[in-house]
Parts: sequence; structure tokens; C-alpha cells
Amino acid sequence: MSGIVGILNIDGFPVDNSLLSRLTDYLAFRGPNAQETWLQGAVGFGHTLLQTAEDCRPEAQPLSRDGLVLVADARIDGQEELRRKLKALGGSPPPDAPDGELILAAYQAWGQECVRHLIGDFAFAVWDSQRRSLFCARDHFGIKPFYYAQVNHSLIFSNTLNCVRLHPQVSDRLNDLAIADFLLFDFNQDQATTTFADIQRLPPSHYLTWLDGSLQVQRYWTLPQDGPLRYPRRQDYVDQFQELLGQAVADRLRTRRVGVCMSGGLDSSTVAATAKNLLQAQPEPFDLMAFTEVYDRLMPDRERHYSGLVAAHLGIPIHYHLEDDYKLYERMDQPELHWPEPYHLPLVASWVDLISRVLGHSRVILTGQGGDPILYPSLSHFSKMLKNLRMGQIIREVGLCAFKLRRLPQIGFRSGLRRLLGIRNPSAPYPPWLNPVFAARLDLPHRWSRLSQDAKAPHPLREEACAIFLDPFWAHVFERQYDAGAIGLPVEFRHPFFDVRLVSYALALPPIPWCWDKMLLREAGRGLLPERVRVRPKAPLAANPERELVLQQGAEWLDRLEHVGELAAFVDSAVLPPVAGEHDVLRLWMNLRPLSLNYWLTNWARGKAGNFPSSIDKISEVCQDKGQTTE
Repeated sequence: MSGIVGILNIDGFPVDNSLLSRLTDYLAFRGPNAQETWLQGAVGFGHTLLQTAEDCRPEAQPLSRDGLVLVADARIDGQEELRRKLKALGGSPPPDAPDGELILAAYQAWGQECVRHLIGDFAFAVWDSQRRSLFCARDHFGIKPFYYAQVNHSLIFSNTLNCVRLHPQVSDRLNDLAIADFLLFDFNQDQATTTFADIQRLPPSHYLTWLDGSLQVQRYWTLPQDGPLRYPRRQDYVDQFQELLGQAVADRLRTRRVGVCMSGGLDSSTVAATAKNLLQAQPEPFDLMAFTEVYDRLMPDRERHYSGLVAAHLGIPIHYHLEDDYKLYERMDQPELHWPEPYHLPLVASWVDLISRVLGHSRVILTGQGGDPILYPSLSHFSKMLKNLRMGQIIREVGLCAFKLRRLPQIGFRSGLRRLLGIRNPSAPYPPWLNPVFAARLDLPHRWSRLSQDAKAPHPLREEACAIFLDPFWAHVFERQYDAGAIGLPVEFRHPFFDVRLVSYALALPPIPWCWDKMLLREAGRGLLPERVRVRPKAPLAANPERELVLQQGAEWLDRLEHVGELAAFVDSAVLPPVAGEHDVLRLWMNLRPLSLNYWLTNWARGKAGNFPSSIDKISEVCQDKGQTTE
């Protein structure tokens, strides 16, 4: 993980060295190990380095070679295959070449088509001094953020939104439609814009080029439409999945000291078990530790039990992060929790405290994010089978699933019939408290109605899974919940299930039986996980923590919260219903959004860019005060 920033003065005026240094200095929290700038006339790059691997050659950036200059926040996967391709074209990057050197070698070999040969998590920029062109790219799923602003005669970019905001030509003017989307859906639905009118974001799987005064953004990758795969034996499907997951986890380790966010469910437990096996296969010692969020008193919670079973089975230590004593919007008035964009997570203080705990152990954190969409059941495919009366195949596959799991699969006839009969799951209502002038100006009722419909993504087998992968929700989560630019801590989250090779394989699987109740993952977990976890039904939290908190005595303070003046442009506070005592989770979540926006606007009104904690120890002390323990 690194901090990157760049300035291109389109009018040819030299970049101000002091300004470039100031923007780079701001990124020091992202990369405390090294900090460098490169400046040549109208172009300047800055880079701050976070060293996450103990035995790799340190990466010096900005990297300059043969008239090309690169700055990157990147982890390039599948490096052996990439080296073979480069060698076939006459290139010969050394075996220990850092990720940035591989990107630059790929750009030298293929130009802007290099992104079609790169996999991994990346956000990078290449300045070509001969062509006087800028090329920037963001990874396939948007795990690494990339923001830019073209204002007056300058183009500014960074992987940190607040860094772009620091440029004096970038205004603080808000993007009203992004605010509206936050109030309607929790996050901006347009992946090309941000909360700030001057600042754009490069969407996932897109690249940006600037040449001869023209800026263009283009998509370079879409979800594959292959399928279905046909193997002679059922075990072949499992073996191939295990091999690809092993590659995905191995590419994301690169360190002997790693944390894993591990609940007691299948996804993160499988990642933890795979990482343990890979680390154990090497002669060097390693330190793998699990971190689990648990409730002991606020509401029923079985994650402590099931995650403990996994940790004991794997023989790794586990830290339980207690959530019971956190309050809604705790510490939200403090700079350390001032997110660059509005974020609807009333218990965000707990999340930041957990990350700071993990950071005391490792700078790399593995997650199980992506396990649900990668094996999301194909209800449309199932419905077609019902319509075509293919009952024999259905009965065979359901029987096989029931035999293997010793119960009926969770996703089956009931969900398929609901879909077939057009029965929709309940959704949150349209917010009645939106400022009517604001809503009318942007035609928000129509936008809400249009975007609330089930998304469609054409695919021969996995329409729903493709729609989920393409949803802007994922880039939102990666940017707000997992990126250092939001949480302000030098740590890197890595998500093995969001691997291009693994996703491409999963989308080509026959949906039945492999995507029913995550049958493929359960079969791959034989011997890898405790049996009680492997066959465990998917179980979300038994209750909603926000609802439990508003039902407690003293929650009335939420309805007496003073609203900042800027909120009135978006919300009619006079019609806001009380949230204290609200039992309905959907209504509560909707009616808490104005409070989340109010906190963000309060901090936004205080000054231009947010501040991050002056030291990690400050947050660590807060964690200790909460009484969290390691077991």
C-alpha cells in the first residue's frame, strides 16, 4: 500500500515544488516507510511507501525509466505468467522486481493495453515524456481508489480524496446528486463522481488517458460471459476451485505476519485455513492471527463460538473485539472519524478500534469479502428449470445437496418459487423527510424508483451474481471501510475472493449444485474446517445492533441532536420521525441517514480537508479502555 499523488499543469506552467511536497506530506499516514517526489517542468509525482513484506526488495517510487515515470499503489498478482509474456516479447524483469517495475515493463511492452495483462489490486499513473501523455488505471473491482480533478489548467490525481482537495484550485463545492444518493441508498450510485463537484473518481476496470489536451476514460474489462464448465468428475470442480483460491491467497500473503478478519462463517474461515496451510508449507516461521467482532450482552451472537472452533482447529490465536459497549455515533465529532465522504455506519468507532488492534499485529489483513457474490445462487436459472419442468434434475441435485449437508439447502425451492411468482423482498420506503425543493430539482422520486429495481446483468448462467459484482456498493465499501484514505491508518486489506481468476471460474460454474447453499465452498472445506462450521447454515446476526441500541433507555438524545445549518438544504428536519424506540430495522436505518450526514456536514463545515489522528497510539489506548481481550 502506498500514497500516490500527481499534478499535470496543462498550460505547461511549472509545477510548484512546495505544493507537490505539501500534497505528498499529507500522504505520510499511508506510507511511513519512505517518501519521494519527482518533478519535471509541468509534471510532478509524489509517493509514500508502506512496506508490507519483510523479504522483498524495497520499492523506490516515483520510478523513472526510458522517458517513462510511474507512481503506483499496487499489488500485481500472477507474476510468473506476466513474466513469461514479457519474456516472449524480449523483456526480462528480474525475479525480485517490485510491482511498480512490472507495471512499467508491461506499459513499455503493450502501452495502454497493459491493463489487459495485469491482475491484482492497483491504482497507478504513467507519464510518457516523449508523447507528453498521461495514462492512469484502476483495478478490475475497484479495490484501490483513484480520484482526479481537472480544474482551470491543472489535472490533479491521487488515491486519497482529501489529498486532491488540498490543491488550491479544487473547490469544496458539493455534488448534490451524490448527497441525494447517500440519503436514498447509503452511497453514491454514480461510480464516476464523488461528493465534491470538482473531483471525479475513476470507475473500477477503467483507464484514463490525457493526450493533446484531451482527457478520456474507457473501460478495459467486463465480467466474462463464458460457461458452463463441464468436467468429467464432480471432484474436478472442487479441485480447480481449491487451486485458484490457493493462488489468490498466496498472491495476497507476501508476508509471514498477517491478520485475518474471521467470523465463524464459511468465507473468512476458508481464507484463514488456506492461508495457514500456505504459510505452514514454507520453512520460515509465521504469525497468523484471527480477529473477530463479537457481542456478548447486547444481542444473541454465536460468532465467538464458531470462530473459536475454527481458530482451535487451525491452531492460531484469535482476538475477540467486544462490540457491546459502543454507542451510536461514538466519537463522530473527533477528527479521527471524519470520513472524506459521507458514510452511513453509526458504529464506525468500533471498526476503527478493531483495525488499530490489528495494526498492532500486522499491516496486512485478509478478509472473506466476496464469498457471497462469487457463489450467489442463480435464481433465474433455477426458475427457468422450473418453467421447463426439469423436475428430474432438480430432484437429483436437491437430494445430493441434502445428503451431503444432512439438511435441505437454504436456497432452493422456496426462493425459486418466490422469484417465479414475482414476489419481491420488502425494501425501504422513499424517505419522507427530504427537502421538497431539493427532491423536486433532482427528480429524486423517479431516481429512487428507477434505481430501487432489481439490477439485471446479462449472463448465460449467473445473472444475479454478475449484477452483484457490478453494483457500485463494492467500490463504496472498499473505499470507505477498507482503504487507508478513509480510516487513516497504515494498513492494507486484501480480499482473495475478489480475484479475477477465481471470479471468472465461478461465473462459469453450473449453478446447480455448486452455487446452492455454497455447495462448492462446503465441499472444498472438507478436512480444512471443523465439520460443525463446514455444514453450518448461513446465519446473519440474530438481531440488529443499531435497533438494540435505540431501544435502550437514554436513546432519546438522538432525537435532540442539534442539526448543522447546511443540513436544511437536503433534509426537512421538521418532519424527521424519532429514532429512539424504533423497532422496524428498515425504517430505523433510513431515518438514521440524516444523522450520519449531519455529523459529516458538521466536520466538512469546519474546514477544507479532514485530519487524521496524530498517532496510532491514541486509538490503541481507546481500545484498551474498552476492555478488549486476546484469547
